[in-house]
Amino acid sequence: MSTEIEIAPAPRAREPAVKAEPVVEAQGLTKVYGMRRAVDAIDFTVARGEAFGLLGPNGAGKSTTMRMIACRTPLTAGALSVEGLDVRRAGRAIRSMLGVVSQENNLDPDLSVRQNLLVYARYFHLPRARALTKTVELLAFIGMSERADARVEELSGGMKRRLMIARALLHEPRLLVLDEPTTGLDPQVRQEIWQRLEELRRQTGLTLIISTHYMDEAERLCDRLLIIGRGRVLAAGSPRELIAARFAHYALEVRDAGAAPLLSTTAHVRALTRAGAHLYFAATPDALMPLMKHYPAPRTFLRPANLEDVFLDIVGDTPEEGLTAHDE
Repeated sequence: MSTEIEIAPAPRAREPAVKAEPVVEAQGLTKVYGMRRAVDAIDFTVARGEAFGLLGPNGAGKSTTMRMIACRTPLTAGALSVEGLDVRRAGRAIRSMLGVVSQENNLDPDLSVRQNLLVYARYFHLPRARALTKTVELLAFIGMSERADARVEELSGGMKRRLMIARALLHEPRLLVLDEPTTGLDPQVRQEIWQRLEELRRQTGLTLIISTHYMDEAERLCDRLLIIGRGRVLAAGSPRELIAARFAHYALEVRDAGAAPLLSTTAHVRALTRAGAHLYFAATPDALMPLMKHYPAPRTFLRPANLEDVFLDIVGDTPEEGLTAHDE
């Protein structure tokens, strides 16, 4: 069998985010459910205009953190402010400045696409004329103008997610909170949603906070990331910073390596085994090429090191345990 080789250029480093005033500040942020610390004294800031990502396995505390930012779950201890306002004292004012896209579909199935937006606009006391204008603008933005009269139950999963994003933008929020925005969607729809979010940032400078399980989503969309495990911060930085801190630029991935031992390597090549695959990391493709002749049969890929390598290296490939879906 021939060896399949895929070589891709190493990703360009993301431009560093411009320093700006903080939109969200957390110090010692803690949430306890019974005897369980869902979020355990974490610190972070989110700067205006940046896309900030929360990564972690199920039960890590991502959704709990998002709900505390959105003033939907009270914190147990620590300090948390949004736009300079304390979430304990100014929840109503903070919620008026946020757009929230939750994991669950909470659209009204009895209403049309247009009606879902117009009814939601009433919660923010938008004048009727303004609500109509924003509805037309947002349906065009998400590419659903022709489905304005369709009922929600007639929409695909991707269309429902786009509509939820449009609804969250009706009142022109300063901060958009997206909890697992593309979970369960096919790759094409995920790409469409990424494109809409990137357009939104370019056009408005909106601040985004995103929790996701998709490493490619985090690597593409986020300026900075917080990797959380068991409620604690395990790593923080830009995607490229996190990758560079743990791995060389290129990876040789050998799938279905079975019980074969890792090959002996030089000091310039790091080797590890993960989920039945062998992985070798080096600064250049040339340093990895000699290893390929030892793997003639399995599928072998030469690629840039990526955020998934970092994530699995930090948290492992074992899901978090001990928290219910409600607690997470």
